Amino acid sequence: MLTAFARAFRTPDLRKKLLFTLGIIVVYRAGTHIPIPGVNYRNVQQCVREASGNQGLFGLVNMFSGGALLQITIFALGIMPYITASIILQLLTVVIPRLEALKKEGQAGTAKITQYTRYLTVALAILQGTGLVATARSGALFGNCSVANQIVPDQAIFTTITMVICMTAGTAVVMWLGELITDRGIGNGMSILMFISIAATFPSALWAIKKQGTLAGGWIEFGTVIVVGLVMVALVVFVEQAQRRVPVQYAKRMIGRRSYGGTSTYIPLKVNQAGVIPVIFASSLLYIPALVAQFSGGRSGWKTWVEQNLTKGDHPIYITSYFLLIVFFAFFYVAISFNPEEVADNMKKYGGFIPGIRAGRPTAEYLSYVLNRITWPGSLYLGLIALVPTMALVGFGSQGNFPFGGTSILIIVGVGLETVKQIESQLQQRNYEGFLR
Repeated sequence: MLTAFARAFRTPDLRKKLLFTLGIIVVYRAGTHIPIPGVNYRNVQQCVREASGNQGLFGLVNMFSGGALLQITIFALGIMPYITASIILQLLTVVIPRLEALKKEGQAGTAKITQYTRYLTVALAILQGTGLVATARSGALFGNCSVANQIVPDQAIFTTITMVICMTAGTAVVMWLGELITDRGIGNGMSILMFISIAATFPSALWAIKKQGTLAGGWIEFGTVIVVGLVMVALVVFVEQAQRRVPVQYAKRMIGRRSYGGTSTYIPLKVNQAGVIPVIFASSLLYIPALVAQFSGGRSGWKTWVEQNLTKGDHPIYITSYFLLIVFFAFFYVAISFNPEEVADNMKKYGGFIPGIRAGRPTAEYLSYVLNRITWPGSLYLGLIALVPTMALVGFGSQGNFPFGGTSILIIVGVGLETVKQIESQLQQRNYEGFLR
């Protein structure tokens, strides 16, 4: 690994891309510490200290923003609007024929869908920014903080509009920085920014566990968390790389005097075909009733039930609902992202077949059968990984903040593996230059 990094920095083109990516990351992290106008920064810092380790409903969004959400900075929304817009467009592609036709048009259609994603990102940023400002003004952002109502001293409409515009502009800048990394850096820009946002919260979370520990000054708890984290990373890498390879044979075809085909390949079906999307879907869906209950006035039976059962991460109803939603969305996302009928038609069109399976409908049924069988362990794995923080909270106390688990570990491992593959592929291109000349 160290040799690969040394070779990457010895290659001039790749060194420029790596340094450019590091520069963009520095700019992004600097923006997460610049407060927006109209916010009392001293009161915000006091509330952040009081709410440390207990971020409530905004924990997921705060993680994706690298801690900038609760700091109410210009990058407070982070890349969450872009992620939401991308998921919405991906789901609408299956429903709206026009978007499905654009997807099949190749590069031109992809560029058009990307443009729609940008527009939707800005619209969602305005909506989320308005909600965040309203939450900060009402004092509900930090709950029981003593100065929660004094975070936004000026309640004028002009100040509110200015704050929303600043956060929307910050989201647009984050989206631009991600596209710069994709075009001029090492690629995968949005994923790298997401990786940096989550990794930035690890040191403070680990140090909080050490400070709250009671055995040997907290060092035993600290070391235990590190060991458990390394084991989880190894487990996630193993499962993320696991795949079922369905063999495909292409028949020989004579076109003129030349023979084409006759090769063997395979269709790689990953065990975790859905990635981290089911966890994000399940978390977002469980936040909706809790968020509605938080902003509804008065006391009622349903509000009390939601606060007791769907806002506490260690409650049995919450754990069961979270696990079942992850399993459901894993099957749902695999069903809309992988179309066995389309794959079977393409194989039949180019003369491919699975040994022992007839082309056409039998091939589609076989692929559906295999996909369902490997999605079951993949969905159960996602559910168990997502529940690790809940089990850690029980082990380290209700105020603990276990960093290695759930969405964070899945995203960090996935993006890390993809980035390493990108760098390795570019290194191989340089190594093969001598053969191509």
